[in-house]
Amino acid sequence: MAFHRVAKLLFQWTIIIPVLAWGLYFSGLIQDSSIVQIVASVLLIFSVMSAVHHSEIIAGRVGEPYGTIILALSITVIEVSIIISLMMTEGEAAASLARDTVYSATMLILNGIVGLCLLIGALKHYEQDFSKPSVTIALVSLISIIVFTLVFPTFTNSVAGSYYSMPQLVFASIACLVIYGSFLFAQTKGYRQYFLAEDNQDGEKTKPLVISNRQFYTSFLFLLICLGIVVLLAKTLSPTIESIITGYNLPKTLVGVIIAAIILLPEGIAAIIAASNNKLQTSINLSLGSALASIGLTIPAVAVVCSIYDFKLILGLDIKSIILLGLSVFTVMLSLSGGRTNAVYGVVLLVNLFAFIFLMVYP
Repeated sequence: MAFHRVAKLLFQWTIIIPVLAWGLYFSGLIQDSSIVQIVASVLLIFSVMSAVHHSEIIAGRVGEPYGTIILALSITVIEVSIIISLMMTEGEAAASLARDTVYSATMLILNGIVGLCLLIGALKHYEQDFSKPSVTIALVSLISIIVFTLVFPTFTNSVAGSYYSMPQLVFASIACLVIYGSFLFAQTKGYRQYFLAEDNQDGEKTKPLVISNRQFYTSFLFLLICLGIVVLLAKTLSPTIESIITGYNLPKTLVGVIIAAIILLPEGIAAIIAASNNKLQTSINLSLGSALASIGLTIPAVAVVCSIYDFKLILGLDIKSIILLGLSVFTVMLSLSGGRTNAVYGVVLLVNLFAFIFLMVYP
C-alpha cells in the first residue's frame, strides 16, 4: 500500500510541474527578472524528470524495445525543435548550432551516459551482461552516420570550408534516414531478440507493469506536454545562457553542450536508473539508440529547413574534434566488445568526457 501511495503521489507531481511551467511561460515574466529565470530553470529540470517518469510508464505498457524507441524519438523531437527555432531566430549566426549540438550530444551520450551506466552498474553489480549483436548493429550504424555528417564535410572540395554542397547534403541526409530506418527495422522486427533485456542474474522474471488505459493515455499526453515546455523554456533561456558564457569569456560552443545536456537529461536519467537496476541492455538501447536518432534524424530535418530558407549549414568538425570523437567511438567499441562490463570501462569513458569539456574551454 505504501508503494502505491508513493507512486500515486509521484504521478500527481509529474502532472502539476509541467502545468506550472506552462503557466510561467505564458505569464511573460521570464524575461523580466533573474529570479523568475531561476524558477523557470528549476521548472525546466523538473519537467525533464516528469518526462522521464511518463516515458517509463509508456515503456512499461508497450514493452521493449518500443519503450526505449519512444523515449529516443522524443528526445530527438526536442533537439530538432530547439535547433530549428534558434536557427530561425538567429539566422546565419546559428550556422554551426546544429553541428555543435549534435556533436555535443554524441559525446555526452557515448562518454557521459554510457560511462556512468557502466560505472554505476559495475559498482552495484560488479559485472553486467548484454547482447553483443545489438551493440554491433548500433555501432556500425552510428559510425557510418557520424562520418557522413560530421567528418566528410571537412574534407570535401565542392564548397570551401566545412560545408556540403546541396547535392552532397541531400545525399548525406538520405543516407542518414536509410541507415536509421534499417536500424529501427532491426530493433523492432528483423533482429528484435538481440535488443530484449534478458532475465536478471538472480534468475527472476521481470514482472510486467499493470498500467490502466487511463494512466497510459494520461502519461502519453503529459509526455508531449513536458517535451513541449522543455523546448520552449530551453529556447527562452538560451540567450541568458549564452550571455553568461560569453560574459566569462568562455567559448560560444559551450551553448551547444548545455543545450545537448538539457535535451539528454530524460534519457540519461532513465538509462542510469536501468543500469542501477541491473538492466544494462535497456541502458544500451537508450544510449546508442538516442545517439543514432540524434544525428540520423536531426541533420536531415535541419537540412530541409536550411534548403528552404537558404541558410548556410556548417557540419564538418575540426581535426581536434574528429580525433576526440574517434577516440570516444573506439573506446565504446572496445568497452562493449566482450558482452560483459566492468568499472574501468566507465572510468575511461568519463575521462574522455572531461577531456572533451576541458579542451573546449582550454583549446
